[in-house]
Amino acid sequence: MDVGIQMIFASYGWENMDDGQVWDEEIRLARLADELGFTCLWAVEHHFNDYSFCPDNLQLAAYLAALCPNADVGTAAVILPWNNPLRVAEKAIAADIMSGGRLRFGIGRGLARREFAAFNQTMDQSRERFDEAAAMILDALKTGYIEGNGKYYPQPRVELRPRPRHDMSDRIYAVASSDDSLAAAARLGARMVMFADRPWELRFPAIQTYRRLFAEAHGRIAPPELIADFCVCTTRADEEEVSRRHLGSFVKSNIEHYELMSDHFSQAKGYNAYAQKSEIARKTGVEGMIDGFMKAAIWGSPDRILRALEARRTLLGAFEMSTSFRFGGIPYDLAESSMRLFAKEVLPVVKTWQAEAAVAA
Repeated sequence: MDVGIQMIFASYGWENMDDGQVWDEEIRLARLADELGFTCLWAVEHHFNDYSFCPDNLQLAAYLAALCPNADVGTAAVILPWNNPLRVAEKAIAADIMSGGRLRFGIGRGLARREFAAFNQTMDQSRERFDEAAAMILDALKTGYIEGNGKYYPQPRVELRPRPRHDMSDRIYAVASSDDSLAAAARLGARMVMFADRPWELRFPAIQTYRRLFAEAHGRIAPPELIADFCVCTTRADEEEVSRRHLGSFVKSNIEHYELMSDHFSQAKGYNAYAQKSEIARKTGVEGMIDGFMKAAIWGSPDRILRALEARRTLLGAFEMSTSFRFGGIPYDLAESSMRLFAKEVLPVVKTWQAEAAVAA
């Protein structure tokens, strides 16, 4: 199993933490992850709020590629409606060259109404913007030329410099939860990215749909999905209480940032999966959402985490992981000790699963 870390850059849950400290500590953990044998350093794109603030994850990827020579660097994801396709393609090519072909390029269409508003956009446009931009960018990464005659991004044909050096076709990822996004990821030949935010029995039908659509579009088996996880790895006697406190804090930030208690997703085109999630949130309340998150996330002792991952593998088959150790007000010392314990006790075991999967393939 391929296991990286997820970098969120959040200050939600911390009292009066300076934004610079947030970034310093995330990058410190990235350097540690590189030393401990995690395979990729994944960074989100978010703007303006305590929930998360990493405005340019391709810029960060280029920096981390030099700072952390052992791990790949990834974007999970570049939010295409908020970025110009030509500039995304240029930066992705440059970051891939500077990293020596270590960039994993993940894309998404965005979810928070407040972020769309700040970019003078509406969520109703996100599907069209994503589809138009994704086609332009992925073609440019293959050919070195970008062009488009669509509604949102008319672009005369132009050659990009530097030209692409490495084939990125097997390093394309796309966030996919809704039916539209599942279909788009499969059509693009991208690896599906999803979040560990509800019990896996509820998520499995969407994964099956993606795999079927991918096979129909490309005539081959879909690659393993990337699951963005949240982890508290500890042998403390109060492991469940500590885990629930911080996982719960993240859930609350999620509810606040995405306005999950509102019904606006039901009125936005292409957000049916989130409309359902929002309805569940209103019915179950915050504690019910935390209960569901606790069932999906990985927390507790290394043995407990391995049992949870084994159960997930039994249901889903092979998958990749992007694991966050710093979220929901977790003190830096706990985040570091959690990462170190995971690397010592969990990582070696799941890497044997990756070897087993390779032999089976």
